[in-house]
Amino acid sequence: MDASVSAKATANTFEADVREIVTAKYVRTAGANDAVAGVQPRLVVEPGSEQELAKVLRLANAAGLAVIPRGGGTKLEWGNRPPRADVILSTARLYRVIEHAWADLTVSAEAGCTIGKLQETLAKHGQRLALDALWPERATVGGVLSTNDSGALRLRFGSLRDLVIGATLALADGTVASSGGKVVKNVAGYDLPKLATGALGTLGVITRAIFRLHPLPRETRTISCVTGDVREVQRLVVAIQNSKLAHSALQIRCETEMQPRVDVLFEGTEAGLTAQMEHVKSIMGAAMIGEASRDVWNARQEICSAGKGGETEFAVAKFASLPAQIAETIETIARSSAAGLRWKVVAQATGIGWVRLDGGAPTIESALREFRAELERGGGSLVIAHRATGMRALDAWGNAGDALPLMSAVKRQFDPGRTLNPGRFVGGI
Repeated sequence: MDASVSAKATANTFEADVREIVTAKYVRTAGANDAVAGVQPRLVVEPGSEQELAKVLRLANAAGLAVIPRGGGTKLEWGNRPPRADVILSTARLYRVIEHAWADLTVSAEAGCTIGKLQETLAKHGQRLALDALWPERATVGGVLSTNDSGALRLRFGSLRDLVIGATLALADGTVASSGGKVVKNVAGYDLPKLATGALGTLGVITRAIFRLHPLPRETRTISCVTGDVREVQRLVVAIQNSKLAHSALQIRCETEMQPRVDVLFEGTEAGLTAQMEHVKSIMGAAMIGEASRDVWNARQEICSAGKGGETEFAVAKFASLPAQIAETIETIARSSAAGLRWKVVAQATGIGWVRLDGGAPTIESALREFRAELERGGGSLVIAHRATGMRALDAWGNAGDALPLMSAVKRQFDPGRTLNPGRFVGGI
């Protein structure tokens, strides 16, 4: 039998079996909007429970089909272009907040629950997940965990690996595995939540997660400071970090033909905020400072939302460097982009930042290669989230270093058939 005919027969059998599990209503032919980085899948399946999702995944694995897990679809283009994408496995129907144990400051939610819905539920008890995810009205619990998406609040509250305390995953063979628990301190068992966080869905499909929570602040204030150059920015950031200020977020914004700015977020009581504001003003000295709106903390989302108006000749990338080297990193961006490119950067005091480059694809690709090489020489990294048209061949992740053999071994252990997001992660995992 011809290979293409055999593959079609296998896919048809899979579709029929899946319809028996989730009913025909929740199985459909994939459309153009379901494409993954330009690769067109065949089916979209929406299981209604954790058990249904695991059964569908087991069937896909047995049939040798490539499965792309999808939540809100906000970061579906992140990672490398998949060599194949047969089935979109959607968590859209797994949207419940399972349990909010407000007295214990924990919450359990299904993977398809949006961050916006989760935060609204928690706010009823004066609590929050201390996470400023991109596009919270659409981004889901499973999606932000899989992409390890966190913003400026990471400085005070830690990353998602610090906030997640339990998770359940459906593995490629249909096994449902859980780790962690409902208490903040939990050391029993294999640390599956941290392993799955940032793995881009290559190890298993997250079906639910448990998080530690924090109280909502009574008041918030933001101070912005305009500086002369990035070296002055670095001095201010270091001074603020070395002070006794209890700031919740600290970021740098700059772009082509715009003076660098430093933003500081304070949360607390009115009296406490007044004292903090006076202290930070004394640190900033004669610099141009003033109160700013909360909107300045949307700078990362504005960069990542680039292209919604139809532009094609731009790229967006996430970079990481040492906090003490932020000024050098921004100077490298400006130097790499000197040949007719426009650039825009937002960087957190943790050393993690985002950059957008606008211009011709060949020039953008050359600038990104130069920027990545400079970062990697200093122990940093550059991950490309959006490519300009014509630069798809540029790897999203860069050099994985000594970690790749171990990561590949973990992938083989969890997903030996390479069913989940094949080729999309570091080193083609």
